[in-house]
Amino acid sequence: MDESTPLTGRDGYYQCNACRKQFTVQVGTVFERSHIPLNKWLMAAFLLCASKKGISAHQMHRMLGVTYKSAWFMMHRLREAMTTGNLPPLGGEGKFVEADHSYVGGKEKNKKLGKRSKENIGGAGKQIVHTLVERGGRARSHHVPRVNGATLGPLLRKNVSRKSTLMTDTHGAYMGVGKEFAGHEMVDHGIDEYVRGNAHSNTAEGYFAILKRGIIGTYHHVSEAHLGRYLAEFDFRYSNRSKLGVEDAERAERALKGIVGKRLTYRRPDQAANA
Repeated sequence: MDESTPLTGRDGYYQCNACRKQFTVQVGTVFERSHIPLNKWLMAAFLLCASKKGISAHQMHRMLGVTYKSAWFMMHRLREAMTTGNLPPLGGEGKFVEADHSYVGGKEKNKKLGKRSKENIGGAGKQIVHTLVERGGRARSHHVPRVNGATLGPLLRKNVSRKSTLMTDTHGAYMGVGKEFAGHEMVDHGIDEYVRGNAHSNTAEGYFAILKRGIIGTYHHVSEAHLGRYLAEFDFRYSNRSKLGVEDAERAERALKGIVGKRLTYRRPDQAANA
C-alpha cells in the first residue's frame, strides 16, 4: 500500500494512509503553511538568486503582487534555505584561502546630529563580518562579536583545511592559528603593502565590495538580528557564481534544494540557527 494517497477534488493535497491526516508537498519545508502560490515562491527564488547584489523586499512585492510584509518574510525564508550546513572545509592541498574582516553599519556623518557619537569612529558601533574566501571557489562569512584569536581561531580551524595556505593581513588574531596551516602569508597594509607575489587578500576585498554595494545600494539597512541570513545570501550567490559555471536557473535550483527541514515562523524569525 502507498504511504500516501492523492485526494480527489483537492489538487496538491495528499492523505497519509497511516494517520489519515492531509498534507501538501510544502510540509517540512520553508514553504510550510504559506498561502502564497508556489509559482510565486519559485519566481522569488529565481529573482533573489539572479540578482548579484540582492533585490529589495519592496521590489519583490511589486513584481510578485504580494504585500510588502509577505515579500519580506518570503525573502527571509529563502535566505534560510541558502544557509549551509556541514559543508567540507574550504581550500586543501595547493589551494589558497584568504581571511579578512570588515564592518557593516552607517557612517556617523550620515546620522542625525543628536545621534552622532565621537566614540563611534572606525569600526566602533558597527557589526563585524569575517569572511573566508577560497581563491577560485567558495566563500563563508560569519558575524563575529570581536576580532581576536579566541574568536577567529575556532572559525579558521572549523572552516579551512589545514592543508591550505592561509592569506591574511598582519592582524594579531591570525598570528597563532596561522602556524597550524600548510603555509601562512601576510601582507602589511600599514606600510601600504597589498600584494607580494601570491600573498594578498584582494579576493576577500572583492567579496566585501559586492556585500557592501548590496547592503548600501539595495537593502540600505540590515539589522544585527538578521545579518547572518544576509551573509548566507551573499555567500550562496558568490559560491555558485557564473565564473564557476553556475547560471541563474541552476543557482535557483540549488537554493531550492535547501528548503527541507528549515521551518521558519513569522513570529520568531530568529529561531532558525545560522550556519
